[in-house]
Amino acid sequence: MIAIFKREVRSSFHGMIGYVLTAFMLAATAIYFIALNLGYGLTDFGYYTLYRTVFVLLLYIPVLTMRCFAEERRTRTDQLLLTSPVSVWGIVLGKFLALCVIFALPCLVDAVMILVLAAGIAFAVSKITGMSHNRQEQQNKLDDIIASEETITAPTTEPVETVPELTNEQKLDKIIDEAIIQNLPLEDKVAGLFITTPESITGVSAAVQAGDGTKDALSKYPVGGIVYAAKNIQSADQLKQMIDNTKLYTSYPLFIAIDGEGSGTDAVAAAGLGTKTDSPETIGASGDANNAYTAGTTVGSYLAELGFNLDFAPAADLKVVDGNAAGSSSYGTDAATVASFVTGMQTGLQEQKVTAAIGHFPGIGSTTQSTKNGMASTDRSAEDFRANEFAVFQSCIDSGETKMITVSNMAAPSLTGDNTPCSFSSAVVTDILRNELNFRGVIVSGAMNQAAITNYYGADEAAVLALRAGCDMIYAPENFETAYNGVLEAVQNGTISEERVNDSLRRIYRIKYADKIEQ
Repeated sequence: MIAIFKREVRSSFHGMIGYVLTAFMLAATAIYFIALNLGYGLTDFGYYTLYRTVFVLLLYIPVLTMRCFAEERRTRTDQLLLTSPVSVWGIVLGKFLALCVIFALPCLVDAVMILVLAAGIAFAVSKITGMSHNRQEQQNKLDDIIASEETITAPTTEPVETVPELTNEQKLDKIIDEAIIQNLPLEDKVAGLFITTPESITGVSAAVQAGDGTKDALSKYPVGGIVYAAKNIQSADQLKQMIDNTKLYTSYPLFIAIDGEGSGTDAVAAAGLGTKTDSPETIGASGDANNAYTAGTTVGSYLAELGFNLDFAPAADLKVVDGNAAGSSSYGTDAATVASFVTGMQTGLQEQKVTAAIGHFPGIGSTTQSTKNGMASTDRSAEDFRANEFAVFQSCIDSGETKMITVSNMAAPSLTGDNTPCSFSSAVVTDILRNELNFRGVIVSGAMNQAAITNYYGADEAAVLALRAGCDMIYAPENFETAYNGVLEAVQNGTISEERVNDSLRRIYRIKYADKIEQ
């Protein structure tokens, strides 16, 4: 029987039949694996792949078995076989076992495939779990550090004989450095520089809930903020639930943002979830800055109730020309007057624990073009900018209330020397806003999904250029993953230093952890 077994196995692989049948079975399995397990993401290899290859056996088994005795008759060795000192049952059993071995070969390869897949999945799960665990450890560490800190009080004006204590900002920076900067993986640091839409990280067309998709996305990309729009809003309960879940799924504090000024253009108010206010244009025409403060408290109140903590409003733009890009979002034409209204709106929002991000530096009221549609440019002189628009922003900065400023994607050749979007210009972002106007808060780029950017720059190039110009956060990239990978690569190869990223994170977390300081 053993001799029959060995002879049958050898004969199958002396020719092509053994190799052909093995390749045929592996090819059938591979086709189903690629189509079902990889193509559709189905996880059950046994059911979706192996079970569906059963019908292939209807062809495979007859081809494998029919030659057992037919080949003996063809080569006229059947009589020799039957007269050999082996029983008929020995002949049958030897051939049967040989066929089982041949059939087992592709099955063995499939088994190895399953083991490799299982090991790969286990490894991936352990890495993801480990990352989540590490992030939770970082959060716990932060909480422990904050809990162990003495109450941070406003610095006293009385003379002290001992060594001067750290300022509030220095103490907060110490907490941030110990719990965030020194321990965050580089990948998480880079992700924290982005404010993006829920669709860009989940891949859905219109996010109206936050479930496993959001949880997985935030685990992979713990972004610094999520900005919502009208398409994300169906009802108050739906919006609250989505925001609450989103906050639960993130490992780090998250900006929950909206672009809302309370008028008809406000997605939340327009959906009937908040009290509508007059447009900034109408409020400015009233001549009473208290009206802007009232609008700020009104808008801030319902935004905070829904779960928002960041509002991309108010606009600090001046109406310089008719039909300007600022439109009804501008409070007027006079710098001092507009500054008082912007400060009032900003104060009202922030008293409700909603950070205001004022825009759109250096001011878009001197152009009639929209960056949403393509390149927008202004012939406004640098002198006029400094005497008017800059005076508005300077007044807001000097008030001590301004925490965040957005930069326009408009081109201002008198400031930049060419048609570079202001978001990409270090002359505008760093030299003027950061150094000349002495702004120490967070600078946010213009929306990177606007045509003024996407028509001329890739998502990765745009994000890197904005950060190199001095922006702290990238707002709404056209393709988040591309932009994220571009920035990560730039930091890894030294185009952007990690310390530069750390500086931005310090400014970001000063806002996110401002409530840790007792005034």
